[in-house]
Amino acid sequence: MNIKEQLEEYAQMTEEALEKYIPSTDCLQKSVIDAARYSLSAGGKRIRPALVMEFCRVCGGEPETALPVACAIEMMHTFSLIHDDLPCMDNDDLRRGKPSCHKAFGEATALLAGDALAIMPFEIIAKAGLKKTISENAALKISVMLGELAGFGGMIGGQTIDLENEHKQPPVAEILEMYRMKTGALLEFCCKAGCVAADAGAKEQLSAGSFGQRLGLAFQITDDILDITSDEKTLGKPIGSDRENEKYTYVSAVGLEKARERVNTLTAQAKEMLSDFSDTEFLSGLADMLSNRNN
Repeated sequence: MNIKEQLEEYAQMTEEALEKYIPSTDCLQKSVIDAARYSLSAGGKRIRPALVMEFCRVCGGEPETALPVACAIEMMHTFSLIHDDLPCMDNDDLRRGKPSCHKAFGEATALLAGDALAIMPFEIIAKAGLKKTISENAALKISVMLGELAGFGGMIGGQTIDLENEHKQPPVAEILEMYRMKTGALLEFCCKAGCVAADAGAKEQLSAGSFGQRLGLAFQITDDILDITSDEKTLGKPIGSDRENEKYTYVSAVGLEKARERVNTLTAQAKEMLSDFSDTEFLSGLADMLSNRNN
């Protein structure tokens, strides 16, 4: 099975499980459930769930064991996309080629759908521990990790720095730290959480987290590059939003050529972090694929 086929298999597993967590239903609060399902089913490669399940596998566990955690992180990621698109944030009308959640359901419903998708991951992880899908200790560790890497010290903190840097030209080191928090933190979580789900040790968790951090930085810089070089049809969302919002990005600071060089360096460094694991062809290939993507 090649990289693309394995990624598609993980995506299918994730989508089937997500459908069970948020089934179509007829109730008084149907609008917010429909909005959450709309954004969760909008497509995407499901990179984050794949990282969770693959790191569980390379640490000796079964990918299905980590499936609840994989769904939890996809919900957390989707929450961040819904809120990022809101008028008070990036004010984007398209997401993955479809109207953003707030354009399809209204701003208030989209806000609440995002809120629900930020809360549900902790319920899902806790239930996985209670049902012994993963150990109770693993469920506790993963919940703490998710709170840390999605909160003030991670994704939300990074998004705050990003907003505060509009109309400014922060130092390159500050831009990279913002990227580490805004994008790298959740990828770090995915890699470490997969290890924890398989009851792997601290050494494996550290190496996996380092892989995720570097992958996240490369991913965000590539996003900046695509915002300049791609087009709306290919990307599935408006391009040029960084310029429109007067965001000073890594590409703004160093130029396209050096940005591409940094992506290559970070990708190579990420792959070096896999030396503590065996059978890492998928992870290595995924890192290469993400650094060379055009959408």
